[in-house]
Amino acid sequence: MKAWLQRVTEASVAIDGECVAKIGRGLLVLLGVTHSDTEAAADKIAERIPVLRIFEDDEGHTNRSLEDVGGSVIVVSQFTLYADTEHGRRPGFSNAARPELAEPLYERVVVKLRERLGSERVGTGRFGADMKVRLLNDGPFSLELLA
Repeated sequence: MKAWLQRVTEASVAIDGECVAKIGRGLLVLLGVTHSDTEAAADKIAERIPVLRIFEDDEGHTNRSLEDVGGSVIVVSQFTLYADTEHGRRPGFSNAARPELAEPLYERVVVKLRERLGSERVGTGRFGADMKVRLLNDGPFSLELLA
């Protein structure tokens, strides 16, 4: 499982012109699932996201977590994180898990984050939907988290 975390000052997700999630300071998380992923991997990602020290403290050091700053998170399913770009000009997506595996694991990450942070601080896109994602990357600060 891969999560691409982007520290943001604001982010939103729209589907068919309707805003389905909007946050201020926090993280936009693009979440990819592969064939070998398990509930344990989903739990590990969900446990690490709120506690990663990637927000600045008063001295400008990255010593504060999402929990520390009271930030929010939007989680968006992103099968393209598992794109194979080794050959040719068109990416292959056979490394991404099929929806019947990926969607329950995506939902598990969301549920675990909501249990820890509260439902009001965790927004989502819609699995498999055509989404328009907007963000103002803070830093910019982006990183990959693997489980």
